[in-house]
Amino acid sequence: MTGTAEPEEAPGTAATTAAPTAGADAETTRRAGSDPASGSTPDPAEGPAAGSAPADRYLEAAVGLLQRARQTQAATLARAGALVADTVAGGGALFAHGAGHSSLAAQDLVYRSGGLALVNLLAVPGATGVDAVPAPFGSALERVSGLARAALDTSPARAGDLLFVVSLSGRNALPVEMASHARALGLTVIGVTSLAYARRYGATLREHCDLVLDTGIAVGDAELTDDRVAAPFAPASTVVAAALLQATVAQAVGELADRGVEPPLLRSGNVDGGAAWNERVHAAAADRVYWRHPPRPA
Repeated sequence: MTGTAEPEEAPGTAATTAAPTAGADAETTRRAGSDPASGSTPDPAEGPAAGSAPADRYLEAAVGLLQRARQTQAATLARAGALVADTVAGGGALFAHGAGHSSLAAQDLVYRSGGLALVNLLAVPGATGVDAVPAPFGSALERVSGLARAALDTSPARAGDLLFVVSLSGRNALPVEMASHARALGLTVIGVTSLAYARRYGATLREHCDLVLDTGIAVGDAELTDDRVAAPFAPASTVVAAALLQATVAQAVGELADRGVEPPLLRSGNVDGGAAWNERVHAAAADRVYWRHPPRPA
């Protein structure tokens, strides 16, 4: 998902309507944005009207991508939710990893009101987010072999845990080796990536995951083009990846409820009683929560 981390991707030529990056696979052409409230199914051959405002075209393209994810990933989301529920019910911890912009979706699961308290960020310093200076240094780290093994071997992750690995292209060494080594250590791995890249460049991340959620993002990650502008623009990979991850958590919560297991959910600290609720949740699952220091002895 890291556009800055994958410079080998060449943007496509400009056009007058919302469209995929030139050369993208046919199945990743922009989905239409029929009114989601109407319940109608978008026609993949259509796109937002050329004359509409760019902001409207972007939102329509994002809606189309989410509709496509709902239609094509339903069975995979059910399986992903079951894997997360199995991990939680079995006493395991949850981890999320992403580098560059891919880390945005991974971080959205951590310490999140309405989310599972057991999700921990598995970070590689310098490659998490775009806080590295200069920024291209973080992109370079994603292509360094060996960092994933070092990060996992010094982390609290262990067999029986589950790891989400988020990477738009799934091509760089860091996410690929993170998934591969995690599985070797006995973790369950769910990848979140665009299979359009695998189809064009060859399978990478998807080969090392127990399950893959396909974002359906076109190669190049830009939803809009304009014949007055030299490059395509308006990426949506973060929107779709974050939605798929939150949908997985929602499915897992439902699974746990079906099994009679209380999901360890966090509440907003900005509502009355939220902070006290979160302290109780943390205390009950402190051995699987690594985003804060352990509580002091009584």
